[in-house]
Amino acid sequence: MPERAHVTSVEAIESFRADLILYTSKARPALEEIAADVLRTRLWLQNEQRTHWENMVRRRMRELEQAQQALALVRFSCLGQSSIMEQKAVQKARLALEEAEAKLQRLKQWNREFDSRVEPLVKQLGKLQTILANDMLKATASLAQTIDTLHAYSETDPSLTPPPADTPSGPGPSDPLGASPENGGAPGTGPDAASASGTSRS
Repeated sequence: MPERAHVTSVEAIESFRADLILYTSKARPALEEIAADVLRTRLWLQNEQRTHWENMVRRRMRELEQAQQALALVRFSCLGQSSIMEQKAVQKARLALEEAEAKLQRLKQWNREFDSRVEPLVKQLGKLQTILANDMLKATASLAQTIDTLHAYSETDPSLTPPPADTPSGPGPSDPLGASPENGGAPGTGPDAASASGTSRS
């Protein structure tokens, strides 16, 4: 009869399966949030920020033009007023315009490089999402089946298996009629006993 396996680690498998389910339940929402953040960042760069800095460039360009016009009026006026304040206003407006143009150019560069830098990471993220959505679910289901199998195996009682039937033994060569105390025959019977009885009587 084959020896039974000594099952002692079912609780460890159950604990591992519970931890795996907990990890999956936390990891999937986190990955979904990261994917959403990537999409929001792309839209933020391509739409909101681009529109914002394009408007800022136009606005500051108008402010520079207005400051230059104010400086020109002072210079050509006959009042002889100082144009220092107007010159500072023109300089400030020019710096503001240059800042907005530089940020707009940097933003366009980010838009050009965003997909090439982020896409490889997004692909890895997608693979991990597939593993969590498919492979992890299959793994937890397989572990549950393994746990059920081990529980059923450990609860099996070997004493319930009937023992093999004994082979009946035939009469031995020294006792052809099978008359012996061991197999139920009465002592003093058989041909030898009869012969001995006749001899004693004579």
